[in-house]
Amino acid sequence: MRLPGTRYQEHGWEQVRKLLGQCSLAAFARIDPMLLLEPGRDAGLTEYVDAVAELLGRRGSLGAAPGNSYGDTAHELALTLVYELQARPADWAALCSAVASEHARISAFWAAPGGDAPLRKKFNDLYAVLRDKVDSDNYQAACGRPCSPNRIYAYRMLDTAYGEVARLFASWREHRGQVGAILGRTLDAEPIEARQLRSIAGCRPEWIMRWSETLEAFGGAPGPLHTRSKRFASLKDNPGKIGAMLREIGEYEALSSNQDRDWLQDASDAGAWLDDYWRVLGESESGSTPGPDQILEAQQEELDLADAGEELPAPPAEPLTLLDASLAERVSLPPRYLEMAAAAQERGSWAMRMMAEESLPVRLAVYLKLLGPFDDSYPSDWLDPATGELPTMQQFALLDGVSLPTLRKRRDAAIAKLGASAGVSAAGMEEENRWT
Repeated sequence: MRLPGTRYQEHGWEQVRKLLGQCSLAAFARIDPMLLLEPGRDAGLTEYVDAVAELLGRRGSLGAAPGNSYGDTAHELALTLVYELQARPADWAALCSAVASEHARISAFWAAPGGDAPLRKKFNDLYAVLRDKVDSDNYQAACGRPCSPNRIYAYRMLDTAYGEVARLFASWREHRGQVGAILGRTLDAEPIEARQLRSIAGCRPEWIMRWSETLEAFGGAPGPLHTRSKRFASLKDNPGKIGAMLREIGEYEALSSNQDRDWLQDASDAGAWLDDYWRVLGESESGSTPGPDQILEAQQEELDLADAGEELPAPPAEPLTLLDASLAERVSLPPRYLEMAAAAQERGSWAMRMMAEESLPVRLAVYLKLLGPFDDSYPSDWLDPATGELPTMQQFALLDGVSLPTLRKRRDAAIAKLGASAGVSAAGMEEENRWT
């Protein structure tokens, strides 16, 4: 399960838990466990953290195992949680209290045969609570809304419940009675819900509630929403809240479904683009093509000449056509938009000269493609007053009196012309603009 800001809620937690359990037992082979029995003393915490941090660095293959789908390893997550424990002495005090209670019942239980099992369980419980505290804090920071550790636990329960419902639906023949009880009808054929359930976002809250209700009859123990525990009290008989939490998990799951693979691809593309950039610069030094820096220098020379009073070629006159009332209403732009946008163009600019034969909507469509709907360099008269951004391609097409595909074709041709004039291919220019 992935939620904003969380790092410990995925299947990799099992590797983190095993790593912390092993290193905790090994740490107490070095230090005196009696330190845990002394009330109000934090020396044991410092020694424990130092010992575990050192031991974690020696757990090669187990530590290198994936801890989550964000790329964190089990070692990184475990080490972060150990240092987090050092910042939360109250959690360490709770562990000491649990060990003291067990010691009062069975003196030095950790030294008895099999005594490492109850000691390890206490550390497992410690870190299970701590991970939800850490993730709930990070969730609040990411989303800006309250989230308790118990709510994180409830998210995880619902995610697990969805997994069980999906498993039952997938093997409905073997679980015909329970699936029928969950759906609220007798099954004579494969239920359409079994084919439609593709993600947690499509899971209905009543299915979760009925699944919990059927567990005692089909599994031998009450479901999480049908016990006397108060942990899920806010979800019992509250399908609206369950549905909202299921949707939130599903929406973030869809949002992050690429699991950062797109960023890895972008990193590779960036390396390839830089290689191509240096190749172009190398060719420019030999005089074969003008490099990007030389183009900028030429533009600066034009500005210097303009400041010195040199005459520059006059820009082509733009037709100062007022939009008729019906067209202005269709495009949702002021009637004088074309006149004002044309007047706001930078006189004598290189880009304007290269696109002199294109209509104003085509030129602005080029900027929309290369720089996006808003850039600090855009004159205010280019922007749609309603959005504060450039008009859309549909608006430009209406302004130019052409279809949207035709406008796209003319825009792409203008971009190719700009690219060719700069000494790079149109494809190379598009790639460059992805990273600027």
